[in-house]
This record gives sequence, structure tokens and C-alpha cells, in this order.
Amino acid sequence: MTSQPDNLNGVIFGVEGPRLTFWEKAFFADTQPFGFILFARNVETADQLRALCSDLRTAVGWNAPILIDQEGGRVQRLVPPMATQFLPPLDHAASAGAEAVDAFFARYAIIGHELRGYGIDVNCAPNLDIARDHTHPFLQNRCYGRTRADVSALGQAAYDGLLASGVMPVIKHMPGHGMAVADSHKGLSRVTESYNYLIENDFAVFADFSVAKMGMSAHILFDAIDPLWPATLSPRMIDIMRRELAFDGLLMTDDLSMEALPGTIPTRAMAAQRAGIDIVLHCNGNASEMQSLAEVLEQPTPKTCQRMEAAIGARDALVPQSLDIDALHAQLGV
Repeated sequence: MTSQPDNLNGVIFGVEGPRLTFWEKAFFADTQPFGFILFARNVETADQLRALCSDLRTAVGWNAPILIDQEGGRVQRLVPPMATQFLPPLDHAASAGAEAVDAFFARYAIIGHELRGYGIDVNCAPNLDIARDHTHPFLQNRCYGRTRADVSALGQAAYDGLLASGVMPVIKHMPGHGMAVADSHKGLSRVTESYNYLIENDFAVFADFSVAKMGMSAHILFDAIDPLWPATLSPRMIDIMRRELAFDGLLMTDDLSMEALPGTIPTRAMAAQRAGIDIVLHCNGNASEMQSLAEVLEQPTPKTCQRMEAAIGARDALVPQSLDIDALHAQLGV
């Protein structure tokens, strides 16, 4: 396959089913998205999944990134017998106790090894949100801990485990989703804590990962900074991510289909791009929505192009370590 093309668009698309349709092949060839994201609806068997990944890359003519949310636990698109079943991260951290750092490295090294075997090379993890008692159940046990220190330590272990297996991590949900009291798939959470509190806690975790090559934004509103727009659509919030948190990686939205965002899919995409987002993410594979989104995509800025090249270069440079996967399974008892 050819190298990264010059006409990439700042979008990642989902696909409708386990096999590409003729329309999808033509649409992706014409649109040239940065990459693709897969879900349980796209998975039937190991051979089918490998073929789908190959067909996606053939459609665009290059080794495009293929993403998935494989956190382990409640959010994992691949399940047994195709992948290892894990406890939710917060429960796993509690059960591992003093051995949690080693356990999270092993957990995500196994996950990365399994993903890479199917042709998936980017995982939307680690989740760097700090859990609270009031964090909505859609997110709470997907978190790694209840303090900045715990989340940073276990997040680093997860990040390193993915890299060791040759898979690119995506840190999420920037700049911190742990105070969400609503499920962002269904509504918007408003955070009222002060800027000083946020910069010393939730935001600080992401500052610890400023060298990451890819990050995902949060559909959450921070009153102290921008009382009008959720972070994904807020120039002020994205400026804080860039300046205060020193993140210069490729910044993608969480799914544009989530109802925490106002307006239509195209208006959400336009607002995100104009706020400073590099890549918009559309997950559900709906053809008419993808078509309408493609019609409003703006040409990537030179800076976004640099970030895309850096992310692809970092992914291409990954070399899986010689991991004893059986020993890691034995270590975790899975």
C-alpha cells in the first residue's frame, strides 16, 4: 500500500456492519478519512475481522489507522473467545491493590496484543478521568482511580502496555470527564468547580500525558471557563488543552452522535473544527449522516496535517516487544 496520502480529511468514520458495502468502499475512497473505528456490530469471527480491516485499508489505498474502544470490562468491543474478558478498570485496580501498576501494564499489553493480531492498531485508552462518588455509572467503573496520583500511575501503566504491544494509545476524555453526572450519550453534564481546582486535579492528569500523540475530547461543560460550549466545541477549552496542558498531539472528538452536543451532525462537526479540533469522530456508520458530514469538512490546517503525520509516524515506528503473553495471562489469572 502507498504511504499516507496528501488529501486526508480530518475525520474518522465507523462502518455499518461486518463487511463493507459497495457504497462504503466508494465513499471512503472519495472522502479519504484519517481512519476508521470499529464496534461490536463489525465483529463476527477472527477471519472476518481481519478481512474487514484489510478491506478498509484497501478502500483508501493506504495503511489507515483502525481504532476501537477496548478498555476491558464493560466497554470492550471484542469479547471471548476473540479476546480476554477483564473486570472493569476501577474494580481491577481495587482487586490488584499494591500490584495494580503491574496488573494494568499486563492488562493493556494483552489487549494490545489481541488487537494487533486482528489488524487494529489504535486503542481509545487509557481513560484518564478521575472517578467520584457522583460520577455517572456510564463512566465511573471505567475510571482507574479516585485521585490524580492513582489515575496517572495506572494510566501510564496502561499507556506503556499498549505501546509495548505495538498499539497506539488515545488518551481520553480531555481535559477530564470524571465529574460527569449525566451520560454524555444522552445529555450534557455541567461542571461548577473552580478553574484552580480543575487545573490541580482533573486537568492535571492530562498534563502528565502531554507527550501523547493522540487524545480524545470530552463532551462536558466547564462553567468556570466556558459556560456556553462543551469542551469539544469550545475554543477556550481547546486553548487550555494546548497551552496549559501542553498537549500538541492529534486531538479528536468523542463521538459526534452523542446528545451532549447541540445541533445537527454537520453543525457539530463544523463547530468542533472551528474550535480547534483536528479530527471529528462519527461512529454509527449511518450513510446519510456520513455523507452530510463529509460535505462540511474543512481542509485540515497545516498544523493538523503536521499532527496527523506525527501520529502516523509514531504508529509506524512502533515495534511490539517480545512479550510472554501466556505469562501475563497467568499473572492476572485470566
